[in-house]
Amino acid sequence: MDRDLGLLAVPRPGEGGAVTILLPGVGLAAAATVVLLVGAGALSAAGLTTVSPLVLALVLGAVVGSLLGPASAPEAGAARFTARTAPGVAWVSRTVLRAGVVLLGLQLSVPDVLGLGWRGVTVVLVTVAVTFATTLSLGRWLHVPPATGLLVATGFSICGAAAVSAMTGVLERRPAGARDGRAGGPAGLRDDVAAALALVTVYGTVAVLALPWLAGALGLSDRQAGLWLGASVQEVAQVVAAAGTVSSAALATATVAKLARVVLLAPLVAGASVLLARRAALTGAPEPDGTPRRALPVPGFVLGFLAAVAVRSLGLLPTGVLDAAAQVSTVLFVGAMFALGLGVDVPRLARTGRRPLLLGAASAVVVTGTSLAAVLVLVP
Repeated sequence: MDRDLGLLAVPRPGEGGAVTILLPGVGLAAAATVVLLVGAGALSAAGLTTVSPLVLALVLGAVVGSLLGPASAPEAGAARFTARTAPGVAWVSRTVLRAGVVLLGLQLSVPDVLGLGWRGVTVVLVTVAVTFATTLSLGRWLHVPPATGLLVATGFSICGAAAVSAMTGVLERRPAGARDGRAGGPAGLRDDVAAALALVTVYGTVAVLALPWLAGALGLSDRQAGLWLGASVQEVAQVVAAAGTVSSAALATATVAKLARVVLLAPLVAGASVLLARRAALTGAPEPDGTPRRALPVPGFVLGFLAAVAVRSLGLLPTGVLDAAAQVSTVLFVGAMFALGLGVDVPRLARTGRRPLLLGAASAVVVTGTSLAAVLVLVP
């Protein structure tokens, strides 16, 4: 169960013990996290609120990783540094990532979501279902790698970078021989994550600029505009930036609609995990570390996420604790994204970027059009 939960996993001990092995990589990720959060705060103060610190973390990680190169690089100094930090970086990209997803559940309250009424909840459900299914189908039609298609579909239909992070935890559980048939294993997955996060940022920023103007041009009420923005824009920060330019009433509705989408993260991730587990069982493939595949198909961190949602919904924690948990969740996500970015293959990502870019554009059109149609039909 510990391996499945992903919160207690540590590298196998070698020289000096597990903690000593982890320290260089964890220290690197921690230092980068501090720099990134300070930088994101400066950007926010300058009015660039649509720039997610998670995306900045992945970009910085990719830059640092490109400068250091792989452990087999001819530059001895860089190679030794990379080899020393690799265990800790791997631990951060897996364990810290999943801990962040669990804490994300403390931001969600089921009673708040139900406050949207059946019409608002239906708008969110229809938008998420249609966007996710259509994006997956378009990804297959465009011959986008399956992992990229799944991450893009999750990011655009649910909640941007956080949803991409959660689905990454599921894809990491795939057996080594079932990674889209591409060489590189985990490195290929990091490229998929980078592509999905880039698309969420690009098209989410376009939505922030375009959708409030369109809402006014279409004559939408504050409630209609808030539901539309909350059900279609990717990142929470992007939703706040977009709806805040409409009205305070639209912002309140948009925020709750966005949280309703986040609630759907757990069943979506669990469903994907069950499907991947069944496919692995049919092929008889073992876990990535060679051990027999466990019977529990749903990742433990998803169960932790649901437990956190229940705690928040029951009002068991004071507001100060919930606010602190939200800040800690952001810190964990930033560190994990930096760790994932260290393994991104930038040249390969640039060579394969055109089809994912088209998929992102199509998904943006689907989520925007579906949510608008649902709002116009259901919300007076």
